[in-house]
Amino acid sequence: MEGRWTGISTVLVILAGLAASGSSYQILEGPKNATVLEGSEARFNCSVSQGWKLIMWALNGTVVLSITPSEPIITNDRFTSASYEEGGNFISEMIIHDVQLRDAGHIKCSLQNSDRDASAFLSVQVMGELLIPGDDLVAIEDKPCNVTCHARGWIPLPGISWEIGVSVSHSSYYSVLEPDDLQSAVSVLTLTPQGNGTLTCVATMKGLNAHKSVTVNLTVIPPPLESSYEREIRKSASVKTNKETFEKNLESGRENLGYRSDEPRTANLASFAPVSSESSVREQHSNRQPYQGPDRRWWGPAGRPQVSFSVASPRTCASIFHHRP
Repeated sequence: MEGRWTGISTVLVILAGLAASGSSYQILEGPKNATVLEGSEARFNCSVSQGWKLIMWALNGTVVLSITPSEPIITNDRFTSASYEEGGNFISEMIIHDVQLRDAGHIKCSLQNSDRDASAFLSVQVMGELLIPGDDLVAIEDKPCNVTCHARGWIPLPGISWEIGVSVSHSSYYSVLEPDDLQSAVSVLTLTPQGNGTLTCVATMKGLNAHKSVTVNLTVIPPPLESSYEREIRKSASVKTNKETFEKNLESGRENLGYRSDEPRTANLASFAPVSSESSVREQHSNRQPYQGPDRRWWGPAGRPQVSFSVASPRTCASIFHHRP
């Protein structure tokens, strides 16, 4: 009986010793929240007082790295450690290499034989694809057209802006979600170009000093001229309208045949035959509106087409291609 009590007493002494040793060290400063890009490194520090026996690092509840006073215990090559001394205290650093989206979550530093721990949160962002359809674009001078930029597979969605390296009379843009993919966005740039240059779409990660950009060349061509046949038709229509208006005014007016003016006859004729305002407006706009006909094609060297689009409604800046349709 006496031997049994002696054994129990020994166990109690050992447990008391462990409790006493455990209470002599503590976590002084835990890890901080971090946001990193997928594929990069994430680092977390845990500062503890002297006397510690074992430091454990856990990711989402699973221990991925253990540190002893003599060496680290590495079970996964993606999780390694570094250590520092500062003011008599020990700093353990856990390094996560090639961070994956699945690594996002809670990071915890804890000590053996201690109920003390410290936690942080790891956020992982994904830089996806950025593209402007078409390598090179062509637009008609002083005619509005649209250029689209697609950001696909980004987490979270980036902010999208444009750098316009061409002379324009107007430009604006807006961004919306892709209809069939909530992890992708499209930015639409509307511009009225007046000269050649470059257009750059820039996607910026939120919360990180990271961005991606894509640039395309924009070539501006003069508006297509009307054919001589169309000009003759418009001219004939204008002359006919003026003649009919003049004759109508003569019929409806009351000319005093006994009166003779000292001014030239042409002045009186001009007062009887004002140019039709409708005809005048139509003639003015005819030089600015594009030809409402079939698609036109501009041909490059060796008879190879360089751009094809409808000049009747150039809503999207056309892409240059290098094959005969």
